[in-house]
Order: sequence, then structure tokens, then C-alpha cells
Amino acid sequence: MPAVTGKPPVLEVDGLCVDFAVRRKQVRVLSDISFTVGRGETLGIIGESGCGKSMTALALLRMIPSPPGRITAGRVLLDGEDLIQVPEKRIRAIRGGEISMVFQEPMTSLNPVYTIGNQIAETIRRHKGISGAAAWKEAVDLLDMVHIPAPERRVHEYPHHLSGGMRQRVMIAMALACEPTVLLADEPTTALDVTVQAQIFDLLREIQEVHGTCIVLITHDFGAVSEMADRVLVMYAGHKVEEGTLDEISGEPRHPYTQGLLRSMPEIVDDPADIRERLPEIPGTVPDLLRGLEGCPFAPRCPSAMPKCRDRPGYTRLGDHRSVKCWLASEGTGDRVGS
Repeated sequence: MPAVTGKPPVLEVDGLCVDFAVRRKQVRVLSDISFTVGRGETLGIIGESGCGKSMTALALLRMIPSPPGRITAGRVLLDGEDLIQVPEKRIRAIRGGEISMVFQEPMTSLNPVYTIGNQIAETIRRHKGISGAAAWKEAVDLLDMVHIPAPERRVHEYPHHLSGGMRQRVMIAMALACEPTVLLADEPTTALDVTVQAQIFDLLREIQEVHGTCIVLITHDFGAVSEMADRVLVMYAGHKVEEGTLDEISGEPRHPYTQGLLRSMPEIVDDPADIRERLPEIPGTVPDLLRGLEGCPFAPRCPSAMPKCRDRPGYTRLGDHRSVKCWLASEGTGDRVGS
């Protein structure tokens, strides 16, 4: 789909599939994932834990653990270059250079035995090939850019000396060390209080405005998506089930799973009499991929399931930026675009 910004897509993912060998079976954990991201655009990928969000990000960088996992189909184009086909040396240069990733938990992602400055400088030296002194100076400048106070002192400190918000800023500084074209942010505000979350989002927006960076925001929080995203991709059990602009997804969700996610969000109301006693939940559990999926993966939990859902639906395109993988959508207005 074209970017909301109207600019040519920088990142194009087409029909991405990932299989894992588990108990002598080939289990499909990502099935036909496709999306695009334009320069200066933010795509939010949302869904329950285990739906394939982080696996998608790892697949883009060919970081799927092999064995047991492997990319079995699809293309990942960065400015027209297929990252699935490039040699290992080239993909290593792309990781941290043209595409960077902010991992979910900075305390486990940062090395506890090296200082913050050493870890940032290592990234800079690896990709830019400059001297240690020059890399160290850039590390200080990067900490200053992400608004860490006293960066000249902080570069000498270790991860456990910093708060959770500070560590997340260090991860963002490392990810931006080589001015990447695409930034993959995997739950960048997990376990942070709302004030620090807002600061991290402000920082990401500021960086995006200055550098025109494409951001892929991975989260289970619709609040975070509402803060940052231009477009939203909803995933369930390794499938993309709905995609659209933020206004379309939040204002008129078409897939029953998306509707369930939105209903389960807490609401702020003016009148205490309007407070719901319990948040509605989606009944049932996420399907066991080891048993294989037949038909619509959400059908066992769907309040609108019908006999036709025994067959797997294709994507129904509802507009330039909108598609839904549901028989309910295909029976209404829209164009079928594949399975």
C-alpha cells in the first residue's frame, strides 16, 4: 500500500513467511505479511503477545534464529534492495547502519560489563570506521541529542547506574548512531511510567522530523499507537488481519479482533455513572500453531463466526491504505486482493 505521506516507500515487505521446525513439524509463525513504510512515516504494529510482532522485526533484519527458524517466502526491499537475497556481509552492514532496532528491554539488551560510552562507540566504529577518540566524541553527542543530562559523565557509567528511562534513551542513541533510514522500535516504553513514555515518544518524533526516519513501532498498547502512528497494522496468530490509517482503525475497525482490542481498552469518562464494571474481554485463547490453522485463525474466538470461516479469507481492499482479512469485509464493499 502507498505511504500516507504520499512519498515513495522506503521499506517494502511483500508476502513474508517464516517457519520454525518444532517437534519434527514445520510450523508457520508468520504468514504472508506485507506492508510499506514511507520516509518520515510511522507504522504501528499491534496485537496480543505472541502474535508475531517482534518476529516480523527480526525477520526484516534476518535475525531469525536458524535453526530452528527460516524465512521461507517473501521479499524485504530497502530502497529497492532485497534484504532476503543479499550476502551475509551486506546484511551485517545494514543492521545498525541503514536499519536499527530499539529492543524491548534495555537492561537485558545492554552489556552490563561495558560502559555506556564503550557500547555506543563500538557501534559507531563498526559502521563508520573512525578512530576511537572520534567515536567517543560522537557517543557523547548522541547522549546529548537524546537529552541525557551530563553526557560527558554518563558515557563512563554502566547500565545499572541508569534508570529505566535513561537506559531506553541510551538504546535509542545506539540505534541512531549511524542515522538509519528505518528505526524498528520494539515496545520502546515497556515498564516505563507514563511521564517517561511521553518523553520517549516526543524524542522519537523529534528525531523523525529532523532526519525523516521511517519508524516501525511494535506494541500491544493502542494508546502508544494513537500517540505515534500514521498507519496501523493489526496482527493475530502470525497473520496480518487489518491495516489502515490511525483514524480508520480507531474510528471504524472492520475486523472483529480489532474491535475486541479496542473494546478492551480502559476509557476516561466524565460521569462516574458511565464507568463499566468490567472491561469486555476477547473469549478463548490464542490458537496453538503446532496444531496448524485451518480457515480463519480468529474464528474460534470470533463472535461473528459463520460456516464460511472454515475457509481462510483473503485480503479485502477497502481503500488506498485499508485492507481487512475477514469474510465479513469481503461480503460487503471492497475488492478481493488475494489469500
